[in-house]
Amino acid sequence: MKITVPTLLLDKEKCLRNIRLMVEKARRNGLRLRPHFKTHQSAQVGEWFRQEGVEAITVSSVRMARYFANHGWTDIMVAIPVNVLELETINELASRVRLHLIVVNEEVVPILQKGLNHKVAVWLKIDTGYHRTGIPATNYKTIDNALQTIAATDKLEFQGFMAHDGHTYKQTDAEAIRAIHQTTVDHLNQLLERYKGQFQTIELSIGDTPSCSILETIVGVDEIRPGNFVFYDLTQQHIGSNTYNQIAVCMACPVIAKHSERNEIILYGGSVHFSKDVLSQSDGSNLFGRVVAMTGNGWTDPVEGINLVSLSQEHGILKATDEQFANYSIGDIMYILPIHSCLTADSMKSYLTLEGERLEHLAGLPESYLQFPRPHSVWRTCECLTSEII
Repeated sequence: MKITVPTLLLDKEKCLRNIRLMVEKARRNGLRLRPHFKTHQSAQVGEWFRQEGVEAITVSSVRMARYFANHGWTDIMVAIPVNVLELETINELASRVRLHLIVVNEEVVPILQKGLNHKVAVWLKIDTGYHRTGIPATNYKTIDNALQTIAATDKLEFQGFMAHDGHTYKQTDAEAIRAIHQTTVDHLNQLLERYKGQFQTIELSIGDTPSCSILETIVGVDEIRPGNFVFYDLTQQHIGSNTYNQIAVCMACPVIAKHSERNEIILYGGSVHFSKDVLSQSDGSNLFGRVVAMTGNGWTDPVEGINLVSLSQEHGILKATDEQFANYSIGDIMYILPIHSCLTADSMKSYLTLEGERLEHLAGLPESYLQFPRPHSVWRTCECLTSEII
């Protein structure tokens, strides 16, 4: 294969290994694994989960739910507060899959009751410390009112309480992550005790990659919803969730200029390819990616003496030592581990495996592709690839 433009490479073996490790952890702890598919957004990658026995999934939009429903997934949680403007599409989905919706505000419930044609599962999202959205865990008045309103409907089936510990992504200490996780589990179990007399079956769901990766024993909940673990990235490695060898995606970018007076190498690969996510370094500098070398068995751990330090729209700037600067020429392809694999994958809109297979990404598909169900065994080659492979 010949790469001529920025291309997102996927190491299938690493990806499969990451999936199997999380599947086994869930199985060992007696948990349902409902992986978040927002990271890969690919029907083909989704099949790798299905082959490991995964049956329930999480997505981040109704559009994503349609895509995976069209590929045979029948138990789908849309893990964002329900958008009542999408009721028409929600009804279509609920007619053919077990659809799980997230409620944060009580006033959403009567809108759903009036607008839904089919029964859906409903979860209350609880804020246990992240403070992005959700009902505060000790706001019993709001939770009481929401549950009473849900109980009075015939279209909404209360499934349980769910939370997302997004604040674990700000940690680099395993004990801090354990503490955040335990606080969330305690809050959810307090709610379970309070309301189990009213609802006979209440499930508890959590879902962040750092805690699901770092903890070997996970108790007190029914399901986990990690997503980033399928690829991992430099942010997760910085947190301590994974090793470099577990990062399953890598950007391949052409060298388009060199500046010896400042030891900078210019890549064709900018923020429209990588996203603008950054890791702040201890010396005050910014890191947008780390350089690896390609071998016959995939890429290596990061090489020392060269880093991606700046991004503009189409350009990336690498700062190098004298030795590393001399190793690369204009026209070479350089390989960069991303800071945030979810956003890089969404920006690139497709994958190229190390075996040369093109895999689709939802972001690269036309809207017409989502208009009708497709057998999940039938793949359509994406015609909107951002990579030109000759």
